[in-house]
Amino acid sequence: MKRVYVNEQWCLGCRLCEYYCAFAGIGGADMARTLKGVKINPRICVEENNGISFAVSCRHCEEPLCVKSCITGALTVNSDGGVIVVDKSRCVGCYTCILSCPYGAVSPSDDGVIQKCELCVKTVSGVPACVQGCPNNAIVFEERCVAL
Repeated sequence: MKRVYVNEQWCLGCRLCEYYCAFAGIGGADMARTLKGVKINPRICVEENNGISFAVSCRHCEEPLCVKSCITGALTVNSDGGVIVVDKSRCVGCYTCILSCPYGAVSPSDDGVIQKCELCVKTVSGVPACVQGCPNNAIVFEERCVAL
């Protein structure tokens, strides 16, 4: 399955991925006009530590602890590709999934439930907005072999 990966050596810490993510979540014709004066709440987050910048987003784990911990079944693994998706109508905002995610990739949304990266599965291009918007190609969307 394709996933979002970040090459920390190339990340500039510009946070454009956050803006592209937020814009993809809101929609609209023009990012600057849509996000002007809006406090964004992206599903990807740039962290900085000891001069190294890197983006944190859902890794769509093969055995996701967030899905296992969800008491209402609001988090599920999409059978069409393994993407972990949120059914906001079922989420009660207990935040157990936030506590159980070892990567810090699940966060509260503005409406009291949770949000996380869903790889922009609803977009026409099939490529996450953060990947398309990264000016340095530090964020990629690809399939990688996992060494055992």
